[in-house]
Amino acid sequence: MRRFIAKCLSVSIFCIALGATANIPAEVNYAKDTKAVRAGVCSVLSRNLSSNRATVVSKSVEKTSTSSIQDLVDEKLLSKDKEGNLTICGYTHLGIIQVEGNLNIRKTPSKEGRIIGKITNHSGCEILKKKGEWIKIKSGNAKGWVSKEYLVTGTKAYRLANKYARHVAKANTDHLRVRAKASTNARIITKIAEGELLEIDKVLDDWIKVEINGDSGYISDEYADVSYQLDSAVTLKEIRSGEGGSSDVRMSLVQYALQFVGGRYVWGGTNLSTGVDCSGFTMQIFAKYGIGLPHYSGAQANCGARISVSEAKPGDLFFYGSGRSIGHVAIYIGNGQIVHAASARTGIIVGNAFYRNPICAVRLINN
Repeated sequence: MRRFIAKCLSVSIFCIALGATANIPAEVNYAKDTKAVRAGVCSVLSRNLSSNRATVVSKSVEKTSTSSIQDLVDEKLLSKDKEGNLTICGYTHLGIIQVEGNLNIRKTPSKEGRIIGKITNHSGCEILKKKGEWIKIKSGNAKGWVSKEYLVTGTKAYRLANKYARHVAKANTDHLRVRAKASTNARIITKIAEGELLEIDKVLDDWIKVEINGDSGYISDEYADVSYQLDSAVTLKEIRSGEGGSSDVRMSLVQYALQFVGGRYVWGGTNLSTGVDCSGFTMQIFAKYGIGLPHYSGAQANCGARISVSEAKPGDLFFYGSGRSIGHVAIYIGNGQIVHAASARTGIIVGNAFYRNPICAVRLINN
């Protein structure tokens, strides 16, 4: 009996010593090979050692994953959220849409689910959860379900982010002045609404050179927040007029125009499939409804009837430019929004109708 007790004590002491050196892989293997006579004392330690090792491996994988992201993604796109999590263009769990034109965002994970928003090709989103063939996302103000068939993640998403992220300046004050030169004495080209995004051409000392529908201007860096962003979704509420009295023709024209959101901008282009410029876009949209327009924004401003911007209804045209010189045209879709072929960088997009002051508005549909 004494020999048996001594043998058990010996085994126990051995296993305790084994726990003190738990980080050595050989000990884990030894615990697994221990004979049955030692199992009563060592099996628990063996499980603990395995658990400890798994934790270490898990942490190692996590570090490798973060390191991998940093290796694959342009560092300018990386930042950290309030919790210290690494983000890409503001997304912790990045997904990027790949679709021809735009994709419906639905209230429920079903093809019969109510459409609550739209998201265009190469737009970014936060992946929230998965359910079968559907993925719940959040992008812009839209939160809902999309088919996973049109969503890419991981390495492929990182590469797309590198390619399609836009360097933008967000106005942090209302009526931000865009000047012709980098000087407070320079001529004011236009004024920008708070929250509006402008494409950055170059960052200078105290000034940011921006692009506005093909034109260049300068804003003070004091009144803009600079970041890299992917395009995001829009909700139906954001693109729906919500105004009574709009005719079926007007709403049909707006819905037709919105089908091309995400399409290419091509200077001088008039083909909705291969690319259009701003006046080429409006020309082709109105042509479908039997209204002929010239291929020049300045000339389109002389068609139809001039109206006050405050009187605008969905389907009216808004014109922009410098001073009284018109250089850009868009279709008003209601609720303070326009759809237009904005620039080669952005393509056809939905945006704030008052991102800059409209020079005038024109009505072509009388009812």
